[in-house]
Amino acid sequence: MEFACSHVVCNWKPGTMAASPCQTLAGSRSEYRRPAASASRSQSVNNHDYDNRVAVLPKPAQATVAPPVPPRHSSSKRQPRPTSGPPPVPPRGLEGKGETRIKANVNVLSVSLGSLVDISKSTSIQSNQKPVYCGKCVAVLSAVSSVQNRQNISVWTCEFCGTENALPGGARCFHRPPPGRDILYMDGNSDGDYENLEDMMVVFCVDISGSMSVTSEISAGNSMRSPTHISRLQGVQNALQKALSFLLQRSPHRRVALVTFNDEVTVYGDSLSVPLSLRDWALLDYDHLREQGENFTTLHCIAESLQPLTKSVKELREHGATALGPAALISIAMASQYPGSKVIICTDGRANIGLGQLEQESAHGPNPSPYFYAQLATYAAEKGVIVSVMTFEGEDCRLAEVGRLADLTGGRVNIVNIGTVALEIKSVLADSVMATGVRATLMAPDGIYYPYEEGDSHRVMRDVGNVTEGQEMTFQFAVKPDKVESFQRRDRIPFQLQLEFRTRDMHKVTRVITQQRRVTTSSWVWAGSLNMSVLGVHCAQLCARLTMEGKIQEAQKQLQAQQDLLIDISEQRPAPKEESVYGNWISTMSMICEDLTAEDKEGKTSKQPQELYSPITALSDEAAKVVYQMKRARSINSCQAALES
Repeated sequence: MEFACSHVVCNWKPGTMAASPCQTLAGSRSEYRRPAASASRSQSVNNHDYDNRVAVLPKPAQATVAPPVPPRHSSSKRQPRPTSGPPPVPPRGLEGKGETRIKANVNVLSVSLGSLVDISKSTSIQSNQKPVYCGKCVAVLSAVSSVQNRQNISVWTCEFCGTENALPGGARCFHRPPPGRDILYMDGNSDGDYENLEDMMVVFCVDISGSMSVTSEISAGNSMRSPTHISRLQGVQNALQKALSFLLQRSPHRRVALVTFNDEVTVYGDSLSVPLSLRDWALLDYDHLREQGENFTTLHCIAESLQPLTKSVKELREHGATALGPAALISIAMASQYPGSKVIICTDGRANIGLGQLEQESAHGPNPSPYFYAQLATYAAEKGVIVSVMTFEGEDCRLAEVGRLADLTGGRVNIVNIGTVALEIKSVLADSVMATGVRATLMAPDGIYYPYEEGDSHRVMRDVGNVTEGQEMTFQFAVKPDKVESFQRRDRIPFQLQLEFRTRDMHKVTRVITQQRRVTTSSWVWAGSLNMSVLGVHCAQLCARLTMEGKIQEAQKQLQAQQDLLIDISEQRPAPKEESVYGNWISTMSMICEDLTAEDKEGKTSKQPQELYSPITALSDEAAKVVYQMKRARSINSCQAALES
């Protein structure tokens, strides 16, 4: 766990984000008094307003040369002396050093999921015993816990909720906290056989509707020959042939399947058997499609199926509508036979037939069903399937809806053209699943809450699903207003991260990391001590999440607060690369939120039915791609910025 601030700041309030900069600055300079250095912790709390400021050190003044002495007048008449008093003394202390109130919450921590679930490189202590949980808040006994022996019984007073727990072991068997603050609890029994990377499946789900016949110029003509054009389908066919060759060289035992869709869904599988065609009523039957996929015949490896698969790819022809939803469902169901498998969807049109249609063909047809993709994404995540979605530029495929499949399963969302589709497929194939079924739980003492999370508990739980290499996640926490004074009297506050996941060999693992952070007793934080990387990634992920949830105004407030704070940090500790990347993220998200706000106002005044309209439906495919990439933003220390991918 990596924290943005070295100490816990107790007094951040969501309301401070709404205050205007002028009011905030005026209030900060008129009310603040710095406590004496010798004041005790309790005196420090009571002697000043704890208003959460950021100290900005002044820039050194440039040396100045004294102005020349003015010429003296020969007249003996003396000039009258000024009767006004001396000029006011400039303010001293922090008020004169550029001090401003923090509007952004600096209580942020980052978790490198990709590293933590990779137990092959872990240096943490491994234990075959089961973790000992608190009976009330489900915290885990750790090295920072305090255990007392009372009447031949070991009692653990939970440091997070205060509950007294009688530890197992019975009389004369005193229990000790486990050593180390990072422990892996390994379950000796696995849920299945060992799953090798080579056993995973790759399903190519390809759009062959009529719109895939649109051509693009790939080479300019001259006086000797005409320019060369190829269709989108031809570009995908070339990319798939390269991908099959890549898989043969890199993973000859990998299973590969092909699924195509237009006004029907055709499952070629490994092309060594008769294709399965689904049409008409079958495209509307969720259970039937899932059953067909889950029970599909086990595929042969790419080393055996390369030639028939290549032939099937070459023979594809474009025509018909776009049954994207049914094709995605049966592809995911096929891949679910092998946790960690991938589904790569390539389309250029909006789904308009069958389950998950996003376009109403006629007034008598069924209404669009965007929630289908959220349901399908949950199913894929539960089965450990990674879904990546790529669409063609210049089209409106409602990527904001279809992209949910990738967002929840750890896949990629991107917009391609004929020249980049092969490279994107290769990049998707290179991503590997580190763990499946990942659940992250963050514990803090009672009195802590997590803004923008459901409820006000001191425990927050997130179902992450699949985790790929380099994946990061951030949390924001704050102290409840009625607990501020009591928290300021504490020296340290414990935090505990619990990661539950399944490894590639299907072993259940629980990783418990416990840390303590000091509580700040001062009313200001030096901007140069804050971690710009953690704050920048958190800002991108949080604002993207709020945007996708339709909370545009909250996202805009966060963007403005973080922008002001990052400016202060960069002035004290310049980091040009980070400033450029994180500044671009904020600027891009700000423009998207402004556009959505304008679209929201127009949508509310239009005749469009309210049940079919939300700010997210106004997201263009380009904007949706950016937002989804922001939700999976990573620090530039671990990878390239999301916007550059």
